Amino acid sequence: MATYELLKQEGSAKRAVFHTVHGDIQTPVFMNVGTVAAIKGAVSTMDLKEIKCQVELSNTYHLHVRPGDKLIKEMGGLHKFMVWDRPILTDSGGFQVFSLAGLRKIKEEGVHFNSHIDGRKIFMGPEQSMQIQSNLGSDMCMAFDECIENPAPRDYVQKSIDRTYRWLVRCKAENARLNALPDTVNPQQMLWGINQGGTYADLRISHMQRIAELDLPGYAIGGLAVGETAQEMYDIIEAVEEHMPTNKTRYLMGVGTPTNIIEGVARGVDFFDCVMPARNARHARLFTWEGAINLKNAKYILDESPIDPKCDCPVCRRYSRAYVRHLFAAEEMLAMRLAVMHNLYFYNKLMERIRESLDNGTFSEFRREYSEKLARKI
Repeated sequence: MATYELLKQEGSAKRAVFHTVHGDIQTPVFMNVGTVAAIKGAVSTMDLKEIKCQVELSNTYHLHVRPGDKLIKEMGGLHKFMVWDRPILTDSGGFQVFSLAGLRKIKEEGVHFNSHIDGRKIFMGPEQSMQIQSNLGSDMCMAFDECIENPAPRDYVQKSIDRTYRWLVRCKAENARLNALPDTVNPQQMLWGINQGGTYADLRISHMQRIAELDLPGYAIGGLAVGETAQEMYDIIEAVEEHMPTNKTRYLMGVGTPTNIIEGVARGVDFFDCVMPARNARHARLFTWEGAINLKNAKYILDESPIDPKCDCPVCRRYSRAYVRHLFAAEEMLAMRLAVMHNLYFYNKLMERIRESLDNGTFSEFRREYSEKLARKI
């Protein structure tokens, strides 16, 4: 059986199943971000199952720094460590190098930078990133790349994507070597390549064509949502999409709003992740099927209705807007927990409804009804 099973298409939108050793992933899918093997907001892996999470995403750099990937391997790998028996994707650490821009030093062999925790010097290159991710034992591991800031000079972007390609070749060789070792945590770990190129469509296309030749199980579009407009992002996706293999995953990294996701699906993307739903929730900004609300608004003080009357998440089934608002006003931890659970459920339910619309051949109608509506603030 193929790893990626394309079931149906509606225009460029794809409905598929991605097979892993920890279960099948129904796509399009939103991966719930647990940077340090936990969702910020006191949401456990038990909760994740209740709120319809299919895939958890953890961060290579952060887990390498603390508690250490070797410790996690000794504990039997990340699945066992965090008690999660569904698929996990780990990113490569490349975005953290970008985030720690003032602390980095990029060379051909890799990147020298300082830990954000204690300032100690760290070196990470393709081989080190693959080793860390192998120790974690994730189902999908991401290639080590440089996330280019926007805007960036064209000549720098060209040099960067050439180096990112060379790093990908090294990642592929190291991933294969590690998977063959007798003590590897997950010998079925799958490497995904990452397309870069800033907002230069021709550089994006040439880079995508080169990495597609490596025949990896999946591909991502990286380096977006870093300052460009939504339309620029959509234009890049459209330019790259036709050069991405149809029978492989297409992952739009770090994106985004519900509207971004609907528009991404319409352009052929089927994997998404973003910290935004959890981050917004921790500040009482919550998503509903009529648009986003700010629960700190005084108009909700006596509101007995659930956060979203159309939502059947564990929070909306039990608690009122007035109560959750009170928890935020009292600075109770429970406020963040309930809000994060609601927002992540909303995103996971959004993906479920997108999949249902693709199954029924009604995605274009779903997009027409919700793409603009979900961007509203009410």
